[in-house]
Amino acid sequence: MRQFPTEYGVFRWALAGQVGGLKNQFYREFDRERLSGKSSGEDYRSTFQIDRDRVLHTPAFRSLQSKTQVFWSGEYDFYRTRLTHSLEVAQIGRGICDWLQKSSEALSDDFYIDADLVEAVCLSHDLGHPPFGHAGERSLNHFMRDYGGFEGNAQTLRLLTERIFSEKRMGMDPSRAFLDGVLKYKSLWSELSQGDERPEHHFVYDQQSHYLDFVMGGRDFPVELTVGKERNGFKSVECAIMDWADDTAYSLNDLADATRAGFLTVEKLEAWADKNSLETSDNTPLGDLKNAMRRGRVDSFAGARIGTYIKSASLIETTNFMSAESNRYRFGVATTEEVRAESALFKKLAFEVVFLSPELKQLEHKGSYVLRKLWELLETRYVRGESIDGQAFPILREADEAEIAAAPNEAARARLICDFLAGMTDGSTVRMYRRLFEPGFGSIGDLV
Repeated sequence: MRQFPTEYGVFRWALAGQVGGLKNQFYREFDRERLSGKSSGEDYRSTFQIDRDRVLHTPAFRSLQSKTQVFWSGEYDFYRTRLTHSLEVAQIGRGICDWLQKSSEALSDDFYIDADLVEAVCLSHDLGHPPFGHAGERSLNHFMRDYGGFEGNAQTLRLLTERIFSEKRMGMDPSRAFLDGVLKYKSLWSELSQGDERPEHHFVYDQQSHYLDFVMGGRDFPVELTVGKERNGFKSVECAIMDWADDTAYSLNDLADATRAGFLTVEKLEAWADKNSLETSDNTPLGDLKNAMRRGRVDSFAGARIGTYIKSASLIETTNFMSAESNRYRFGVATTEEVRAESALFKKLAFEVVFLSPELKQLEHKGSYVLRKLWELLETRYVRGESIDGQAFPILREADEAEIAAAPNEAARARLICDFLAGMTDGSTVRMYRRLFEPGFGSIGDLV
């Protein structure tokens, strides 16, 4: 452990990528290689710390503070946005790494899952999500159905590889392990399309196939990993940790927000449980939640349950077409059936009682309507190149218009319009809508 004097005492830090001075043998150069093929140079940080830091200092990450998690951002201060959700997922992800290190005999002081890498993956997992939550994602996918679709995880991949620090044309030049950790889905949009039917989610864009080649080191998927569920389930160990951390945060913390906001009450919980023939007695998941709600202790309930979910994870060893190349595929994560069932139960409760409530659905309809009106205007003006009322109004900033004009075809122009809308926050989307469609709103000094 190295020490440095500071104004307030001594600052201690472990050598980057090392514990107690021991180099981590879990990762190879294959895992650390960047998209550009360049090394990280003589930086004092590890490759994965650099990945994490690059994400933290981007506008795409900061904009998550004003994007919907469950409830529209900006109305109240107590509930979660995409940003606070991502921070919680990152903390849970690091907790899982710590737990696996302590509980697995396969790991040691010089052979361990890098918590900085997992943190970077968790912080990034929602970067590509558009305004207005999943309703916004569904809307953009509908608008893009003739241009290659839209998917939040695929958009995250696009940001990391092309749009963040876009002057490089390699995005933030991510490492292979980091990019693979974010890549929850590995099926292409066209592979999941059947005739006139288009996939609703769980795909990457066709133009991103070379990133699949990169993360797989140029290896073709074997026949048993057919397109769809099987291939999308083929995840690196860091991606699996992120996925479970996300499920943990989603199934517990969203319930706490829903209770505080008054969308989930004891009476609604009991009615839902009765409708589904579910137990709410003591020492059952719903019974424990109900008792916590009555005592006003839902946050404490969720916090304690997070620890249980973390400790339900265990490391397993597997054999597949990538396991000889990288320990990231030699190992996977299993969770106990009991905790998985509880997580599924809480997610079902939140979905049916909270997410399907008329109050939230009305807001989702409003968000979808706002996005549709903006899409229709921008598609007409920039994708099809048609005038509006006989005039070619410049609607976007000069730099955006120049990039769109240089795009080779309609699909490429549509993708750039989609980038623009997906990158907006809840508030900026509404302001742009009002400025364009409400005569009494806005001024010449407004920013897009």
